[in-house]
Amino acid sequence: MPELSRRRALTAAAVLAAGSPPAAAQAADRHPGPSPSPDSFDEVYQGRRIQGRPTAGGGHHHGGGYAVHIDGVELHVMRNADGTWISVVSHYDPAPTPRAAARAAVDELQGARLVPFPAN
Repeated sequence: MPELSRRRALTAAAVLAAGSPPAAAQAADRHPGPSPSPDSFDEVYQGRRIQGRPTAGGGHHHGGGYAVHIDGVELHVMRNADGTWISVVSHYDPAPTPRAAARAAVDELQGARLVPFPAN
């Protein structure tokens, strides 16, 4: 009998939790598609005004038709295939929403002014 690996134990736990093997297998193989465009937001975060809203068109690099601004300067955001969002400021730290990407950018800027990014 093969040794019980962590993968097999987790698979067995998922099967038991789902109630039937087909449901567990389908849940494990399912890759959710991108959700619809997030709602607008307008707030002050750490003394910086962050705003986001859906826009017409797809935007640069699959921006999902969404614009984000920090203190009136556009923050270049991009939606990943898995539905997460990244910005030019925190490119390697995906966020679940554009609001979270804007907040992460404010954190990363540490009080510095956002410089416009010339997207081509």
